[in-house]
Amino acid sequence: MKVVCVYKRETDYGREVEEFLNEIARKGLPSEIEVLNPEEMNGEIFAQAHDIVRYPAIVAVDERGAELQRWVGLPLPAMDEIVYYLNS
Repeated sequence: MKVVCVYKRETDYGREVEEFLNEIARKGLPSEIEVLNPEEMNGEIFAQAHDIVRYPAIVAVDERGAELQRWVGLPLPAMDEIVYYLNS
């Protein structure tokens, strides 16, 4: 399972998302959140595949790429929710 965060860095919410991602990274979890920019090829493909049109978007997907959970926009989800999927 993996967690993907799709957001545009140079936006009014960019700093909040980066602080959120840094805080999760400090927890030393077995896996990390994959970060994608929707204006780059991989991010655009992922956003289209998951019908994401608002940012920031955080998506938990299984090994086959099927969506398990999605959080879109602000406020960001509780860290415990993200940690659950990163530990699964």
